[in-house]
Amino acid sequence: MSNNICNNVSHQSGAVQSDPELFDAQFQELVTEIIEQDLTDPVLADALKRLREVLQYNVPGGKRNRGLAVIDSLRELLPPTKLTQDAVQRALVVGWCIELLQAFFLVADDIMDSSVTRRGQPCWYKKEGVGMDAINDAFLLEGAIYRLLRRHCRGQPYYTHILELFTETSFQTELGQALDLMTAPPGHVDLNRFTLERYKAIVKYKTAFYSFYLPVAAAMYMAGIDSEEEHNKAKHILLEMGEFFQIQDDYLDCFGDPAVTGKIGTDIQDNKCSWLVVTALGVMTPEQRAVLESCYGRHDDACVEKVKMLYNSLQMPALYQQYEEESYQRLQELIGCHAQNLSHAVFLNFAKKIYKRNK
Repeated sequence: MSNNICNNVSHQSGAVQSDPELFDAQFQELVTEIIEQDLTDPVLADALKRLREVLQYNVPGGKRNRGLAVIDSLRELLPPTKLTQDAVQRALVVGWCIELLQAFFLVADDIMDSSVTRRGQPCWYKKEGVGMDAINDAFLLEGAIYRLLRRHCRGQPYYTHILELFTETSFQTELGQALDLMTAPPGHVDLNRFTLERYKAIVKYKTAFYSFYLPVAAAMYMAGIDSEEEHNKAKHILLEMGEFFQIQDDYLDCFGDPAVTGKIGTDIQDNKCSWLVVTALGVMTPEQRAVLESCYGRHDDACVEKVKMLYNSLQMPALYQQYEEESYQRLQELIGCHAQNLSHAVFLNFAKKIYKRNK
């Protein structure tokens, strides 16, 4: 265990480090640990060098909201006297495991979506010499999760809960991705499939479980909260928050600034069942629908621009701003209703990081 991490202190300045600083400082140690732990066969040298490159390129560089939510939540769920240095360190490790899970999903998702950029750099599969080998690289990222959990959490009473949480969340996310791919197959535009009910199901399983419930549920288990009732109450709030987050992501894909978001939006040309198209279908005229049918899901700049003009004419930015305000109010009500026995700050801290974001 690293003294730098456990001491919670910057030796250069003598100042206490913040959780984000501790989190970032831990990454390189974990990379070394993943690669060197029990892997001493010299024949593996080239594969391990590749694994290091995969980790360095794909795991850091994001907003880290998911990973940091574990330690943020644990600080709200445990009194300071019970939050030992070891507990902090394990929460940081579990947080990085969630970032590894995110990287695993994104590497695979970018291939499926034929995406170009991710976090301001070329998608991993777009790198020279990578290509479809990125599929196995995604599996390596997933495997790294369980190496870390085994090393750091195996002796803890919550170990089985955490393992089941990660495996079940992965399965739910993969089901959501399957539903997403089936709803909008490339080259086959069928706007009748784009219903609000289908959209909400995709979002719930593809995004909300792993992005919102997973980190908070992990912290709850680490704090000794394993009541199914309490987890269901937290899940009710967090899945609602996750739905808003994806709607926000859909909006930024179209209207966000790529220089800020770090990626070039492709939902229109990729025939995605996004909040924008689902909402637009509910308010447009038959003539506007004809324009959408002729332009949506086409890899043609002129068609993409026509869809964006259609969205603007339907006042989609204003509808989104209205939705964001209503969503935040609804979230406050859910917290008041379902979080009687849990610190409201667990949910509000998460909310503050996503509402009004621009990337």
